Amino acid sequence: MSQFTFSLMVIAGFVLPLSATAAPQAQEYRIVIKNHRFEPAEVVVPAGQKLQLVVENQDATPEEFESHALNREKVIPGNSKANIFIGPLKPGSYDFVGEYHEDTARGKIIAK
Repeated sequence: MSQFTFSLMVIAGFVLPLSATAAPQAQEYRIVIKNHRFEPAEVVVPAGQKLQLVVENQDATPEEFESHALNREKVIPGNSKANIFIGPLKPGSYDFVGEYHEDTARGKIIAK
């Protein structure tokens, strides 16, 4: 066995276990903005877990996902997507709005 092969085996021995202990990926939930509305307008999620919201804006104009309860705001350009990480959440209801169309773009996340 060459010194190079041995070195690679030693490095692999240190690197491979790290990937096996990596944190689990956040559970993903999809929200669509269409006609200046969130669909679904209500998303039920498990309490106590980290979550990923994939917000897809199908409108041609930008919209801002904003939630004071979740301490998040993100402008999502027209015809694009954004990832928003939240949690872990305590049981309860967390409102969000589309700041550019607050009269129609409203929703909530319910953590149970």
